[in-house]
Amino acid sequence: MSKVPSITLNNGVEMPQLGYGVWQVPDDEAAQAVTTAIETGYRSIDTAAIYENEVGTGKAITASGVAREELFVTTKLWNNASETWTRDGVLREFDASLAKLGLDYVDLYLIHWPRAMRDDYVAIWKAFGELAQSGRAKAIGVSNFKEPQLRRIIDESGVVPAVNQVELHPQLAQPELRAFHAEHGIATEAWSPLGQGKGLLEVPTIVAIAQKYGKTAAQVVLRWHVQLGTIAIPKSVTPSRIAENFDVFGFELDAEDIAAIAALDEAKRLGPDPEDFDF
Repeated sequence: MSKVPSITLNNGVEMPQLGYGVWQVPDDEAAQAVTTAIETGYRSIDTAAIYENEVGTGKAITASGVAREELFVTTKLWNNASETWTRDGVLREFDASLAKLGLDYVDLYLIHWPRAMRDDYVAIWKAFGELAQSGRAKAIGVSNFKEPQLRRIIDESGVVPAVNQVELHPQLAQPELRAFHAEHGIATEAWSPLGQGKGLLEVPTIVAIAQKYGKTAAQVVLRWHVQLGTIAIPKSVTPSRIAENFDVFGFELDAEDIAAIAALDEAKRLGPDPEDFDF
């Protein structure tokens, strides 16, 4: 049984607070990686259409022997620039993802990017509402949305996203966005929770806290996410690191540690800014 605590989403669905992400995992490696993650104890798996590994991910889920209702599967609509998205286009893409995964439903379906300059994310969101009503997506949410886009879809549809998955780590803690999420009952999910291996885990503050607890820097950062109340989806294809990233529930950071990590926030994005990101 998984020892990962759950977050109750705004529609009552339970989502594990720690999941396994498969971004940049090739499809022919995804089945083994996801199998290792499930065997380790992960019960939440995060993929996306654009990752092109839904097939491999689905094979691992099917072969795992774990009851479907014990797994939480997320995928995302890649709302690319090839079309102005309509209801039918969204439903078609959702069906394609389900077929690749080999599943009857997903637990969470996300709009991957707002692409605000194309002005079709509200239409997409309304189609997502249909998927939620049908039960084929147990929960619906967004990814990389900022406050103005969140306000707009809520105002124009009356449906509040269950989750907003955004870049979030100690050097980009997004306190204002997290406060907006908390006010509106939106769960915050962190992509690149470990900073993509671009220096965060070598920061002296993180290293010192890791030494204090006899843990790795990655475990300290993931523990920070847990105590912050965010959902984190670290990615690795190395079995030892998959296990290491899962082992973050046997210690607790103290207030001094939390304050020291908070001081690292410099609004440093590693990925693109959703404000102007297009394809």
